[in-house]
Amino acid sequence: MRTLIFLALLAVLVMAATCYESHESMESHEYFNPFLNRRRASDFIQADTRLRAISQERIRERSKSHQEHQREACENYYPCEMYAFRHGYPAAYKHYFGGRRRTK
Repeated sequence: MRTLIFLALLAVLVMAATCYESHESMESHEYFNPFLNRRRASDFIQADTRLRAISQERIRERSKSHQEHQREACENYYPCEMYAFRHGYPAAYKHYFGGRRRTK
């Protein structure tokens, strides 16, 4: 009987020690208002940097200069690229594409 009382007292002490609500936990604003504002709901989540890099690349593709588009067209066509090594990309593009894009 004495052991049972001792174990019950020990269990009450362990429960009081582990379930004690400290002053620091009461200071948190989430304790009083657990719901977040819609604007602040995703502030703690960082966007995936790969997706951001892909979207930035898409934006840069749309804003390329005319010469960059010509150079890419010339790089995709092997004879034009070989001609560009000797004479430059503007001359190669003009030679193979006549200053305008081909349509196939």
